[in-house]
Amino acid sequence: MTLPPPPFGSAGEHQLQQHFGTADRADRFYDQQVRRHLTHEMRDFIGRQAMVFLATADSRGECDASLRAGPPGFVHVIDANTLAYPEFRGNGVMASAGNMLENPHLGMLFVDFTHHHVGLHINGAARLYHDGDLRRIHPGLPTDVAPGRSPEMWVHLTVEEAYIHCSKHIPHLAPAPRPTGRDVTRPRDSDYFTKPRTAPAHWPDPR
Repeated sequence: MTLPPPPFGSAGEHQLQQHFGTADRADRFYDQQVRRHLTHEMRDFIGRQAMVFLATADSRGECDASLRAGPPGFVHVIDANTLAYPEFRGNGVMASAGNMLENPHLGMLFVDFTHHHVGLHINGAARLYHDGDLRRIHPGLPTDVAPGRSPEMWVHLTVEEAYIHCSKHIPHLAPAPRPTGRDVTRPRDSDYFTKPRTAPAHWPDPR
């Protein structure tokens, strides 16, 4: 008789758990921490976050990691099974959104570096919507997510699993004010890794 697949985790996960003898620990993790929906605490946590890391892959499995940021709550919790976040005008490449067109699987990682030092993983299926189309389905979407900016589209995520990230190795970061004005000594973003720079005079001599 063929046994049904485990409720959580990939075949590769379970293969390595058997190899390294961690299956019992992993089963406790799946049972105690992984959920098919967002709990009330998870929904509150998302509403306080100002950034999220994204993991996408195209139809060939080639991966891309990216960052999205905005005012706290820019990722909007529609209900316990659904999230949406806006995509604004960027460099025009649309790597993450392009991957979602080919492969809807999306991983999101929210990390609180400053207060609770905890993270939240959310995996699910993504779908792209024009702003007006998603508002017709979900009229409660926020109307002024980022003042002065209009979404080019929304990413709508149907949650498949959500679980807490171990806080043991999350570093503490102290919030600092964002620099204002243009620093003439700072290279343009496009030049940062391509043009040689000399170290500032106040850097210590490494010798």
